[in-house]
Amino acid sequence: MEHKSRVVLITGGATGIGAATAKALLLAGHQVAVTYHTRNAGDELTSFGNQFYQTHCELTDPTSIDSAISEVEAIFGPVEILIANAGATDDTLLLRMSEAAWAKTLDTNLTGAFRLTKRVLPQMIRQRWGRIVFVSSVIAGMGAPGQANYAASKAGLTGFARSLAREVASRNITVNIVAPGAVETAMTQDLTEKRQTEMLASIPMGRVAKPDDISGAISFLTSDEANYITGVVLPIDGGLSMGF
Repeated sequence: MEHKSRVVLITGGATGIGAATAKALLLAGHQVAVTYHTRNAGDELTSFGNQFYQTHCELTDPTSIDSAISEVEAIFGPVEILIANAGATDDTLLLRMSEAAWAKTLDTNLTGAFRLTKRVLPQMIRQRWGRIVFVSSVIAGMGAPGQANYAASKAGLTGFARSLAREVASRNITVNIVAPGAVETAMTQDLTEKRQTEMLASIPMGRVAKPDDISGAISFLTSDEANYITGVVLPIDGGLSMGF
């Protein structure tokens, strides 16, 4: 099937899942902009030249979000596909968790998604076409010790996304969630050997995901083939969360 080139915005798109998704959508012929917080994109993405753009963005700052999206609109045009991938963790047991650790995690992961969506949604409605994908986590359904703030923020995305999906479905805009399990990143590689062994034992497929395992599902949900899929939470976790 021949696909129209679209304007894509991926938050946290310079590394990990975001970078893998950016590459997949660039190869599909889309114009892709990514935001980054600390590390900007490497040569693999910048080699796409004028098809690719990157800009710094603070999800806790509405002015920063507006500025970043305005840059993208000036270069590529209105955002047609939004992938809210960037997130933050600040892990500790609840009895030790500060108000600041709770508030910043919710502000980044949940309120940040709200800010992004509200900023790009009017143009999607005008064009009567749009794709929105939120990157959540299996922790949203399973929970995890020391991650009450993170789990709450990611679980909140489900209610947000499904409410939004009902609001905009008549405008040919789909809203979906992917919920990765453990993904091969620097963070998982830094775990102790004992913890890695425990983690692998809990995954039926016996391995952690690669970023490409996640980006393939995200790419599908943004495609024309997925135009009748909305309000879905898709676990991508090797079977870890079966039953939740």
